Amino acid sequence: MKSTAEISIAASAAEKSWSAVFADLVKARLTTLVLLTTLVGFYMGWRGPMNFLLMFHVVAGTALVASGAAALNQLLEREYDAKMRRTMSRPLPSGRLQPATVMIFGGVCAVAGLGYLALLVNPITSVLGAVTLVSYLFIYTPLKRVTWLNTPIGAIPGALPPLMGWTAARGEMSSEGWALFAILAFWQLPHFFAIAWMYREDYARAGFKMLPDVDPDGQRTGQQAVSHTLALLAVSVFPYVFNMAGPVYLAGALLLGGYYLWCAIAFARQLTLPRARLLFLASIIYLPLLLVVMVLDKVK
Repeated sequence: MKSTAEISIAASAAEKSWSAVFADLVKARLTTLVLLTTLVGFYMGWRGPMNFLLMFHVVAGTALVASGAAALNQLLEREYDAKMRRTMSRPLPSGRLQPATVMIFGGVCAVAGLGYLALLVNPITSVLGAVTLVSYLFIYTPLKRVTWLNTPIGAIPGALPPLMGWTAARGEMSSEGWALFAILAFWQLPHFFAIAWMYREDYARAGFKMLPDVDPDGQRTGQQAVSHTLALLAVSVFPYVFNMAGPVYLAGALLLGGYYLWCAIAFARQLTLPRARLLFLASIIYLPLLLVVMVLDKVK
């Protein structure tokens, strides 16, 4: 029998508007983050007067790919999402949408987005979009039920959008673009380790192999959070080293990174739900502030 909480979640899902259902299908918050990091990559890579039309094409094409990937991911994981309280209200588990509808929507968006990027931006950005899509759906997604290493592997497609923005602006991959990739890759790991710890019972119920599943006392989870936050602090200075951003950015990166690291250390020392939430909130604060400072202090 369903628990009272599950019945309440199902009832809440049934009351959602279609706009809310669509937002859930495309993972609106995650897609917004993808577009934000893509825009930053494009802006940091662009030289001279801004080409707003090209910027629009980059955002539009990336939005289609990201929306398609989000929908197809939910299609592949619909049975597992139904077992977790945090995801059972999504369009497929709740019954608001049917698998065939989601498959068509996701497939059309993904293919259209890749074609859009190839034709109206450049082929290399489209190829990176394809790598992101394939690695997210067919490597990261199935690995979630096999090994906790899905988290660092999944950080790769998650970190490609700013590199896509860079290649859209420059037409090539370079060390500066990879620096943006590295920042996003290392940022994600403490962020997701905090989530994995907060929802470890939910993930276990669905059969997902997150680090807390093989690390019940949390020691390795805390160590991983600290080590990757420390690595992030190091790679976050690359935009200054590569003369992409100035001293104001450097100061901001060190201050923000120091706070993020402090929260990770606090989590590792005391593996409680409040400390995990603090680390999660620190990650949410860190990234947009870092990107804003980077954009404002771009070296012209």
